[in-house]
Amino acid sequence: MEQECWGRIRSELLSSLGKDAFTNWIDPMELLEAGGRVAQFSVPTSFIGNWVSRNYGESILGMLQAEGLKVDRLDFRTVSAAKAAPDVTRTEAKAAPVVDLPGSPLDSRFTFDSFVVGKPNELAHAAARRVAEGGQVTFNPLFLYGGVGLGKTHLMHAIAWETQAIRPEARVLYLSAEQFMYRFVQALRFKDMHSFKEQFRSVDVLMVDDVQFIAGKNSTQDEFFHTFNALVDQGKQIVISADRAPGEIEGLEERIKSRLQWGLVVDLHPTDYELRLGILQSKAETQLKTMPDVQMDAGVLEFLAHRISSNVRVLEGALTRLFAFASLVGREINLDMTQECLADILRASERKVTVEEIMRQVADHYHLRMSDLLSPRRARSVARPRQVAMFLSKMLTSKSLPDIGRRFGGRDHTTVIHAVKKVEELKMTDSQIAEDVELLRRMLEA
Repeated sequence: MEQECWGRIRSELLSSLGKDAFTNWIDPMELLEAGGRVAQFSVPTSFIGNWVSRNYGESILGMLQAEGLKVDRLDFRTVSAAKAAPDVTRTEAKAAPVVDLPGSPLDSRFTFDSFVVGKPNELAHAAARRVAEGGQVTFNPLFLYGGVGLGKTHLMHAIAWETQAIRPEARVLYLSAEQFMYRFVQALRFKDMHSFKEQFRSVDVLMVDDVQFIAGKNSTQDEFFHTFNALVDQGKQIVISADRAPGEIEGLEERIKSRLQWGLVVDLHPTDYELRLGILQSKAETQLKTMPDVQMDAGVLEFLAHRISSNVRVLEGALTRLFAFASLVGREINLDMTQECLADILRASERKVTVEEIMRQVADHYHLRMSDLLSPRRARSVARPRQVAMFLSKMLTSKSLPDIGRRFGGRDHTTVIHAVKKVEELKMTDSQIAEDVELLRRMLEA
Protein backbone atom coordinates (compact mmCIF):
# COMPACT_ATOMS: atom_id res chain seq x y z
CA MET A 1 0.00 0.00 0.00
CA GLU A 2 2.75 2.44 0.93
CA GLN A 3 4.58 1.91 -2.35
CA GLU A 4 1.35 2.27 -4.32
CA CYS A 5 0.67 5.58 -2.56
CA TRP A 6 4.20 6.74 -3.27
CA GLY A 7 3.81 5.73 -6.93
CA ARG A 8 0.71 7.94 -7.26
CA ILE A 9 2.46 10.81 -5.49
CA ARG A 10 5.45 10.49 -7.82
CA SER A 11 3.12 10.81 -10.80
CA GLU A 12 1.57 13.96 -9.30
CA LEU A 13 5.00 15.44 -8.62
CA LEU A 14 6.19 14.68 -12.15
CA SER A 15 3.16 16.51 -13.49
CA SER A 16 3.49 19.52 -11.15
CA LEU A 17 7.28 19.94 -11.09
CA GLY A 18 8.18 19.06 -14.66
CA LYS A 19 10.56 16.43 -15.97
CA ASP A 20 13.88 18.11 -15.13
CA ALA A 21 13.10 18.98 -11.51
CA PHE A 22 11.45 15.60 -10.96
CA THR A 23 14.41 13.66 -12.34
CA ASN A 24 16.98 15.72 -10.44
CA TRP A 25 15.30 15.69 -7.02
CA ILE A 26 12.36 13.27 -6.70
CA ASP A 27 13.38 10.33 -8.87
CA PRO A 28 16.49 9.47 -6.78
CA MET A 29 14.32 9.08 -3.64
CA GLU A 30 12.99 5.72 -2.51
CA LEU A 31 10.28 5.30 0.14
CA LEU A 32 11.57 2.85 2.73
CA GLU A 33 8.62 2.83 5.11
CA ALA A 34 5.89 5.04 6.56
CA GLY A 35 5.34 4.00 10.16
CA GLY A 36 5.58 5.49 13.62
CA ARG A 37 4.35 8.83 12.22
CA VAL A 38 7.52 9.10 10.09
CA ALA A 39 7.98 8.58 6.34
CA GLN A 40 11.52 7.37 5.77
CA PHE A 41 13.20 7.88 2.40
CA SER A 42 16.60 6.81 1.11
CA VAL A 43 18.53 9.38 -0.93
CA PRO A 44 21.94 9.02 -2.60
CA THR A 45 23.39 12.21 -1.04
CA SER A 46 22.62 14.45 1.92
CA PHE A 47 22.51 17.38 -0.51
CA ILE A 48 19.45 15.93 -2.26
CA GLY A 49 17.76 15.10 1.05
CA ASN A 50 18.28 18.63 2.38
CA TRP A 51 17.09 20.22 -0.87
CA VAL A 52 13.92 18.12 -1.04
CA SER A 53 13.19 18.76 2.64
CA ARG A 54 13.52 22.53 2.23
CA ASN A 55 11.71 22.92 -1.08
CA TYR A 56 9.22 20.06 -1.38
CA GLY A 57 8.94 18.66 2.15
CA GLU A 58 5.60 20.23 3.09
CA SER A 59 4.01 19.31 -0.24
CA ILE A 60 5.15 15.68 -0.03
CA LEU A 61 3.99 15.40 3.57
CA GLY A 62 0.56 16.76 2.62
CA MET A 63 0.29 14.31 -0.27
CA LEU A 64 1.20 11.36 1.97
CA GLN A 65 -1.44 12.41 4.49
CA ALA A 66 -4.01 12.84 1.70
CA GLU A 67 -3.29 9.24 0.68
CA GLY A 68 -4.27 8.17 4.21
CA LEU A 69 -0.78 7.54 5.58
CA LYS A 70 -0.46 8.62 9.21
CA VAL A 71 2.82 10.54 9.11
CA ASP A 72 3.83 13.83 10.70
CA ARG A 73 7.34 14.29 9.30
CA LEU A 74 9.82 13.12 6.68
CA ASP A 75 13.17 11.51 7.36
CA PHE A 76 15.97 11.17 4.79
CA ARG A 77 18.69 8.54 5.03
CA THR A 78 21.77 8.79 2.85
CA VAL A 79 22.55 5.55 1.05
CA SER A 80 25.46 5.15 -1.34
CA ALA A 81 23.92 4.75 -4.77
CA ALA A 82 26.85 2.65 -5.88
CA LYS A 83 26.32 0.12 -3.08
CA ALA A 84 22.55 0.24 -2.77
CA ALA A 85 21.64 0.01 -6.44
CA PRO A 86 20.91 -3.43 -7.85
CA ASP A 87 22.36 -4.51 -11.17
CA VAL A 88 20.26 -3.36 -14.11
CA THR A 89 20.08 -4.50 -17.69
CA ARG A 90 20.51 -2.25 -20.69
CA THR A 91 16.74 -2.39 -21.22
CA GLU A 92 16.20 -1.00 -17.73
CA ALA A 93 18.84 1.64 -18.33
CA LYS A 94 16.88 3.00 -21.26
CA ALA A 95 13.87 3.42 -19.03
CA ALA A 96 15.83 5.48 -16.48
CA PRO A 97 18.66 7.32 -18.25
CA VAL A 98 20.72 10.18 -16.87
CA VAL A 99 18.89 13.36 -17.80
CA ASP A 100 19.64 16.77 -19.28
CA LEU A 101 22.09 19.16 -17.61
CA PRO A 102 21.63 18.32 -13.92
CA GLY A 103 22.61 21.68 -12.45
CA SER A 104 21.80 23.38 -9.16
CA PRO A 105 19.23 26.20 -9.05
CA LEU A 106 20.68 29.71 -9.14
CA ASP A 107 19.94 32.16 -6.34
CA SER A 108 18.44 35.36 -7.77
CA ARG A 109 20.05 37.40 -4.96
CA PHE A 110 23.57 36.46 -6.03
CA THR A 111 24.35 38.85 -8.88
CA PHE A 112 27.22 41.20 -9.64
CA ASP A 113 24.98 44.15 -8.73
CA SER A 114 24.52 42.83 -5.20
CA PHE A 115 28.20 41.92 -4.71
CA VAL A 116 30.03 44.52 -2.62
CA VAL A 117 33.61 44.95 -3.84
CA GLY A 118 36.55 45.73 -1.57
CA LYS A 119 40.28 45.12 -1.47
CA PRO A 120 39.98 41.51 -0.19
CA ASN A 121 37.84 40.43 -3.16
CA GLU A 122 38.51 42.89 -5.99
CA LEU A 123 40.71 40.51 -8.02
CA ALA A 124 38.19 37.67 -7.70
CA HIS A 125 35.39 40.03 -8.74
CA ALA A 126 37.31 41.37 -11.75
CA ALA A 127 38.22 37.85 -12.91
CA ALA A 128 34.62 36.65 -12.52
CA ARG A 129 33.41 39.65 -14.54
CA ARG A 130 35.87 38.88 -17.31
CA VAL A 131 34.69 35.25 -17.51
CA ALA A 132 31.02 36.30 -17.61
CA GLU A 133 31.62 38.78 -20.43
CA GLY A 134 32.86 36.00 -22.70
CA GLY A 135 35.36 36.48 -25.48
CA GLN A 136 39.02 35.66 -25.14
CA VAL A 137 40.05 34.78 -21.56
CA THR A 138 43.73 34.20 -20.87
CA PHE A 139 43.10 32.02 -17.82
CA ASN A 140 41.27 28.71 -17.68
CA PRO A 141 40.20 27.54 -15.22
CA LEU A 142 39.33 30.32 -12.80
CA PHE A 143 39.85 28.82 -9.34
CA LEU A 144 38.28 30.70 -6.40
CA TYR A 145 39.13 29.65 -2.87
CA GLY A 146 38.57 30.93 0.63
CA GLY A 147 36.72 30.28 3.87
CA VAL A 148 32.99 30.09 4.47
CA GLY A 149 30.97 33.21 3.76
CA LEU A 150 33.58 35.14 1.74
CA GLY A 151 31.66 35.24 -1.57
CA LYS A 152 32.81 32.26 -3.67
CA THR A 153 29.32 30.90 -4.34
CA HIS A 154 27.95 34.43 -4.83
CA LEU A 155 30.48 35.08 -7.61
CA MET A 156 29.78 31.74 -9.29
CA HIS A 157 26.04 32.43 -9.37
CA ALA A 158 26.75 35.94 -10.64
CA ILE A 159 28.85 34.53 -13.50
CA ALA A 160 25.98 32.25 -14.48
CA TRP A 161 23.36 35.03 -14.39
CA GLU A 162 25.55 37.48 -16.31
CA THR A 163 26.59 34.92 -18.92
CA GLN A 164 22.97 34.02 -19.56
CA ALA A 165 22.06 37.71 -19.89
CA ILE A 166 24.92 38.52 -22.30
CA ARG A 167 24.94 35.23 -24.23
CA PRO A 168 21.51 33.57 -23.99
CA GLU A 169 22.64 30.83 -26.36
CA ALA A 170 25.51 29.75 -24.07
CA ARG A 171 25.08 26.47 -22.21
CA VAL A 172 25.98 27.25 -18.59
CA LEU A 173 26.10 24.52 -15.96
CA TYR A 174 26.57 25.26 -12.26
CA LEU A 175 26.56 22.42 -9.73
CA SER A 176 28.27 21.23 -6.59
CA ALA A 177 31.05 18.64 -6.69
CA GLU A 178 28.70 16.40 -4.70
CA GLN A 179 26.14 16.59 -7.51
CA PHE A 180 28.82 15.84 -10.08
CA MET A 181 29.71 12.71 -8.17
CA TYR A 182 26.06 11.71 -7.79
CA ARG A 183 25.44 12.05 -11.54
CA PHE A 184 28.56 10.04 -12.24
CA VAL A 185 27.40 7.25 -9.90
CA GLN A 186 23.95 7.30 -11.54
CA ALA A 187 25.57 6.94 -14.95
CA LEU A 188 27.48 3.90 -13.72
CA ARG A 189 24.34 2.49 -12.13
CA PHE A 190 22.29 2.73 -15.32
CA LYS A 191 25.23 1.87 -17.61
CA ASP A 192 24.83 5.15 -19.45
CA MET A 193 28.26 6.78 -19.30
CA HIS A 194 27.92 7.90 -22.92
CA SER A 195 25.06 10.26 -22.03
CA PHE A 196 26.93 11.50 -18.96
CA LYS A 197 30.00 12.37 -21.00
CA GLU A 198 27.91 14.09 -23.68
CA GLN A 199 26.07 16.20 -21.13
CA PHE A 200 29.09 17.43 -19.22
CA ARG A 201 31.29 17.93 -22.26
CA SER A 202 28.76 19.85 -24.32
CA VAL A 203 28.57 22.93 -22.07
CA ASP A 204 30.15 26.31 -22.77
CA VAL A 205 30.76 27.22 -19.11
CA LEU A 206 31.13 24.56 -16.40
CA MET A 207 31.15 25.70 -12.77
CA VAL A 208 31.82 23.23 -9.96
CA ASP A 209 31.42 24.42 -6.36
CA ASP A 210 33.30 22.93 -3.38
CA VAL A 211 35.60 20.73 -5.46
CA GLN A 212 37.34 19.52 -2.29
CA PHE A 213 34.37 17.16 -1.91
CA ILE A 214 35.74 14.77 -4.57
CA ALA A 215 39.10 14.41 -2.79
CA GLY A 216 39.76 10.75 -2.07
CA LYS A 217 37.06 9.54 -4.49
CA ASN A 218 39.25 8.06 -7.19
CA SER A 219 36.70 7.12 -9.86
CA THR A 220 34.99 10.49 -9.64
CA GLN A 221 38.37 12.24 -9.84
CA ASP A 222 39.22 10.28 -13.00
CA GLU A 223 36.02 11.36 -14.74
CA PHE A 224 36.41 14.95 -13.52
CA PHE A 225 39.95 14.98 -14.91
CA HIS A 226 38.82 13.77 -18.33
CA THR A 227 35.87 16.18 -18.40
CA PHE A 228 38.20 19.04 -17.47
CA ASN A 229 40.67 18.20 -20.25
CA ALA A 230 37.95 17.76 -22.86
CA LEU A 231 36.41 21.16 -22.13
CA VAL A 232 39.76 22.98 -22.05
CA ASP A 233 40.71 21.39 -25.38
CA GLN A 234 37.45 22.76 -26.82
CA GLY A 235 38.19 26.24 -25.49
CA LYS A 236 35.28 26.09 -23.02
CA GLN A 237 35.48 27.98 -19.73
CA ILE A 238 35.74 26.26 -16.34
CA VAL A 239 35.20 27.91 -12.95
CA ILE A 240 36.03 25.99 -9.77
CA SER A 241 35.66 26.86 -6.09
CA ALA A 242 37.07 25.26 -2.95
CA ASP A 243 37.78 26.07 0.66
CA ARG A 244 41.53 25.73 0.10
CA ALA A 245 44.09 26.31 -2.65
CA PRO A 246 44.51 23.35 -5.05
CA GLY A 247 47.86 22.32 -3.59
CA GLU A 248 46.41 22.19 -0.07
CA ILE A 249 43.50 19.81 -0.77
CA GLU A 250 44.48 16.46 0.72
CA GLY A 251 43.35 13.39 -1.20
CA LEU A 252 43.24 15.24 -4.52
CA GLU A 253 45.32 13.58 -7.23
CA GLU A 254 48.48 15.44 -8.23
CA ARG A 255 47.46 15.56 -11.90
CA ILE A 256 44.21 17.30 -10.92
CA LYS A 257 46.02 19.73 -8.63
CA SER A 258 48.31 20.54 -11.56
CA ARG A 259 45.40 21.11 -13.96
CA LEU A 260 43.55 23.33 -11.47
CA GLN A 261 46.64 25.53 -11.19
CA TRP A 262 46.88 26.01 -14.95
CA GLY A 263 44.72 29.10 -14.89
CA LEU A 264 44.14 31.87 -12.36
CA VAL A 265 44.00 30.87 -8.69
CA VAL A 266 42.42 33.63 -6.57
CA ASP A 267 42.21 33.78 -2.79
CA LEU A 268 39.19 35.55 -1.31
CA HIS A 269 40.63 37.03 1.89
CA PRO A 270 38.74 37.61 5.10
CA THR A 271 36.90 40.91 4.86
CA ASP A 272 38.34 44.16 6.18
CA TYR A 273 36.36 46.74 8.14
CA GLU A 274 35.54 48.93 5.12
CA LEU A 275 34.20 46.00 3.11
CA ARG A 276 32.13 44.70 6.02
CA LEU A 277 30.65 48.16 6.52
CA GLY A 278 29.88 48.45 2.81
CA ILE A 279 28.09 45.08 2.84
CA LEU A 280 26.04 46.12 5.87
CA GLN A 281 25.14 49.48 4.35
CA SER A 282 23.98 47.81 1.14
CA LYS A 283 21.88 45.22 2.98
CA ALA A 284 20.46 47.77 5.44
CA GLU A 285 19.41 50.01 2.57
CA THR A 286 17.47 47.13 1.04
CA GLN A 287 15.89 46.20 4.38
CA LEU A 288 14.82 49.77 5.12
CA LYS A 289 12.99 49.96 1.79
CA THR A 290 10.86 46.95 2.77
CA MET A 291 10.49 48.05 6.42
CA PRO A 292 10.05 51.86 6.29
CA ASP A 293 8.72 51.95 9.87
CA VAL A 294 11.96 50.58 11.35
CA GLN A 295 14.36 53.22 12.68
CA MET A 296 18.12 52.63 13.00
CA ASP A 297 20.59 54.69 15.02
CA ALA A 298 23.79 55.95 13.47
CA GLY A 299 26.68 53.84 14.69
CA VAL A 300 24.93 50.45 14.71
CA LEU A 301 26.37 49.38 11.37
CA GLU A 302 29.83 50.54 12.40
CA PHE A 303 29.49 48.58 15.63
CA LEU A 304 28.58 45.40 13.75
CA ALA A 305 31.36 45.88 11.20
CA HIS A 306 33.85 46.22 14.07
CA ARG A 307 32.61 43.31 16.13
CA ILE A 308 31.74 40.61 13.56
CA SER A 309 34.73 40.09 11.31
CA SER A 310 35.12 36.42 10.42
CA ASN A 311 32.13 35.61 8.24
CA VAL A 312 29.91 37.67 5.94
CA ARG A 313 27.04 35.21 6.33
CA VAL A 314 27.08 35.71 10.08
CA LEU A 315 27.29 39.46 9.55
CA GLU A 316 24.29 39.52 7.20
CA GLY A 317 22.38 37.11 9.42
CA ALA A 318 22.93 39.41 12.40
CA LEU A 319 21.48 42.36 10.51
CA THR A 320 18.50 40.30 9.34
CA ARG A 321 17.82 39.29 12.95
CA LEU A 322 17.98 42.92 14.08
CA PHE A 323 15.42 44.05 11.50
CA ALA A 324 13.12 41.12 12.26
CA PHE A 325 13.31 41.82 16.00
CA ALA A 326 12.73 45.55 15.53
CA SER A 327 9.75 44.94 13.26
CA LEU A 328 8.13 42.34 15.51
CA VAL A 329 8.46 44.19 18.82
CA GLY A 330 8.29 47.73 17.44
CA ARG A 331 11.65 48.89 18.81
CA GLU A 332 14.27 51.20 17.36
CA ILE A 333 17.57 49.60 16.37
CA ASN A 334 20.13 51.23 18.65
CA LEU A 335 23.33 50.01 20.27
CA ASP A 336 21.62 48.74 23.43
CA MET A 337 19.02 46.79 21.48
CA THR A 338 21.74 45.44 19.17
CA GLN A 339 23.79 44.08 22.06
CA GLU A 340 20.69 42.58 23.64
CA CYS A 341 19.41 40.96 20.45
CA LEU A 342 22.78 39.68 19.21
CA ALA A 343 24.33 38.66 22.52
CA ASP A 344 25.13 35.12 21.35
CA ILE A 345 26.66 36.23 18.04
CA LEU A 346 28.70 38.95 19.71
CA ARG A 347 30.03 36.52 22.30
CA ALA A 348 31.12 34.14 19.57
CA SER A 349 32.78 36.97 17.67
CA GLU A 350 34.27 38.67 20.70
CA ARG A 351 37.64 40.24 20.09
CA LYS A 352 40.46 39.78 22.56
CA VAL A 353 40.67 43.50 23.26
CA THR A 354 40.38 44.57 26.88
CA VAL A 355 39.28 47.87 28.37
CA GLU A 356 42.73 48.16 29.95
CA GLU A 357 44.44 47.78 26.55
CA ILE A 358 42.17 50.45 25.14
CA MET A 359 43.01 52.81 28.00
CA ARG A 360 46.73 52.23 27.53
CA GLN A 361 46.59 52.79 23.76
CA VAL A 362 44.48 55.94 24.09
CA ALA A 363 46.72 57.35 26.84
CA ASP A 364 49.82 56.76 24.68
CA HIS A 365 48.18 58.34 21.64
CA TYR A 366 47.22 61.52 23.53
CA HIS A 367 50.44 61.60 25.59
CA LEU A 368 48.63 61.04 28.88
CA ARG A 369 49.01 58.64 31.79
CA MET A 370 46.40 55.94 32.38
CA SER A 371 45.79 57.51 35.79
CA ASP A 372 44.63 60.67 33.98
CA LEU A 373 41.81 58.72 32.32
CA LEU A 374 40.74 57.37 35.70
CA SER A 375 40.98 60.72 37.48
CA PRO A 376 38.09 63.17 38.08
CA ARG A 377 39.78 65.83 35.92
CA ARG A 378 37.35 67.47 33.45
CA ALA A 379 39.78 69.52 31.37
CA ARG A 380 39.09 68.91 27.67
CA SER A 381 42.67 67.64 27.15
CA VAL A 382 41.75 64.73 29.44
CA ALA A 383 37.96 64.48 29.11
CA ARG A 384 37.98 64.06 25.33
CA PRO A 385 40.51 61.17 25.30
CA ARG A 386 38.55 59.58 28.15
CA GLN A 387 35.37 59.76 26.04
CA VAL A 388 37.22 58.25 23.08
CA ALA A 389 38.43 55.40 25.29
CA MET A 390 34.89 54.78 26.56
CA PHE A 391 33.56 54.82 23.00
CA LEU A 392 36.16 52.26 21.87
CA SER A 393 35.44 50.13 24.94
CA LYS A 394 31.78 50.05 23.96
CA MET A 395 32.59 49.24 20.32
CA LEU A 396 35.37 46.70 20.74
CA THR A 397 34.42 44.77 23.88
CA SER A 398 31.31 43.04 25.17
CA LYS A 399 31.50 44.79 28.54
CA SER A 400 28.28 46.34 29.83
CA LEU A 401 27.93 50.09 30.28
CA PRO A 402 28.08 49.88 34.11
CA ASP A 403 31.18 47.67 33.89
CA ILE A 404 32.91 50.12 31.56
CA GLY A 405 32.01 52.99 33.87
CA ARG A 406 33.45 51.18 36.90
CA ARG A 407 36.74 50.59 35.09
CA PHE A 408 37.02 54.32 34.35
CA GLY A 409 37.37 55.35 37.98
CA GLY A 410 33.98 54.20 39.22
CA ARG A 411 31.89 56.34 36.88
CA ASP A 412 28.15 55.85 36.31
CA HIS A 413 26.84 54.12 33.19
CA THR A 414 25.13 57.36 32.13
CA THR A 415 28.59 58.91 31.77
CA VAL A 416 29.52 56.15 29.33
CA ILE A 417 26.30 56.69 27.36
CA HIS A 418 27.07 60.41 27.12
CA ALA A 419 30.66 59.67 26.01
CA VAL A 420 29.53 57.26 23.28
CA LYS A 421 26.96 59.70 21.88
CA LYS A 422 29.42 62.61 22.07
CA VAL A 423 32.12 60.77 20.13
CA GLU A 424 29.57 59.62 17.52
CA GLU A 425 28.54 63.24 17.01
CA LEU A 426 32.13 64.52 16.89
CA LYS A 427 33.10 61.89 14.29
CA MET A 428 30.60 63.52 11.94
CA THR A 429 31.87 67.09 12.46
CA ASP A 430 35.48 66.86 13.65
CA SER A 431 37.82 65.19 11.16
CA GLN A 432 40.63 64.97 13.71
CA ILE A 433 38.48 62.97 16.15
CA ALA A 434 37.32 60.73 13.32
CA GLU A 435 40.95 60.07 12.31
CA ASP A 436 42.01 59.45 15.91
CA VAL A 437 39.23 56.92 16.50
CA GLU A 438 39.93 55.06 13.25
CA LEU A 439 43.68 54.96 13.87
CA LEU A 440 43.21 53.71 17.44
CA ARG A 441 40.75 51.06 16.30
CA ARG A 442 43.20 49.75 13.70
CA MET A 443 46.04 49.66 16.19
CA LEU A 444 43.91 47.79 18.74
CA GLU A 445 42.68 45.26 16.20
CA ALA A 446 46.08 44.64 14.65
